[in-house]
Amino acid sequence: MALLAAASVFVTVVMFALSLRKTDDNPIRARVAGLATSRMFEGGQPATSFGERIIGPLFGGVADKAVAMLPQGMLERLKLQLVRAGDPMTPAGFMMVRMIAGGVLAGLGLSVGVAMRGTLDAKSLALAVVLGGVGAFLPSMWLSSRVRQRQTEIIKSLPDSFDMITTCVEAGLGLDAALTRVAEKVKGAFAEDLSITLREIGMGRNRVEALQDLANHTGVADLTLFVNAIVQAEQLGTSIGQVLRVQSEQMRIRRRQRAEEAANKAPVKMIFPLVLCILPTLFIVIMGPAAIQLYESFSKN
Repeated sequence: MALLAAASVFVTVVMFALSLRKTDDNPIRARVAGLATSRMFEGGQPATSFGERIIGPLFGGVADKAVAMLPQGMLERLKLQLVRAGDPMTPAGFMMVRMIAGGVLAGLGLSVGVAMRGTLDAKSLALAVVLGGVGAFLPSMWLSSRVRQRQTEIIKSLPDSFDMITTCVEAGLGLDAALTRVAEKVKGAFAEDLSITLREIGMGRNRVEALQDLANHTGVADLTLFVNAIVQAEQLGTSIGQVLRVQSEQMRIRRRQRAEEAANKAPVKMIFPLVLCILPTLFIVIMGPAAIQLYESFSKN
């Protein structure tokens, strides 16, 4: 019975996906659409796995329709989150992952409910709906976690990068050349985003706009302060080297303050593991032998 319910859910989802896909008589346009769908996932490589060859083309049209139905503000926030996460996939690919995760967990919940109760009732449908919502929410949690990890990586690499920029500028290099040197020498998320910004500047984009766009896309407050300081220094005609040195010192002060804040939060965070995990074990080890001896003595009496 459970197998029949799972099979029916899968067939329903497949038929719904096929019914929403557009049919295009133009073979060239259909070929281009197939190539675009096969590159929804990270890296932009040709489709090699089962998901990219089968699931991608199957649910690609449904994902495009879901993206088109999103409000403009929500779509912009999704694109910004994907950019801050390092562009792991397109918005259509992300929506497709959400639908697949929600559909899989909903089908699993329906199968479990039917197997436990022996029939398809309201509680089984409610379980399927709840698990489907959880499955649709899990990709958003993963994306937020990836954004936080990338921002933390950028924050950790900023002080050393700013020191290198300051050294290069004071040695006689221009700001663009110093940024290029940092992008070549430093590894990590900041170097990747900085390389993209430098390519945009090389293609003719205004440097101030490109740097401000870099700060907005990363969402790191320290980088925003750095960009604002450079813009003000260029507008007022002050020394770039002096501004960079001050920003480097302030960056290290803020990093030390963040470390002190994390150290002060550590005792509070240790209370719950200490009370729930460590103290019960200590009580068992210390009081266990005494309890056994008391039990034996009272049993003899």
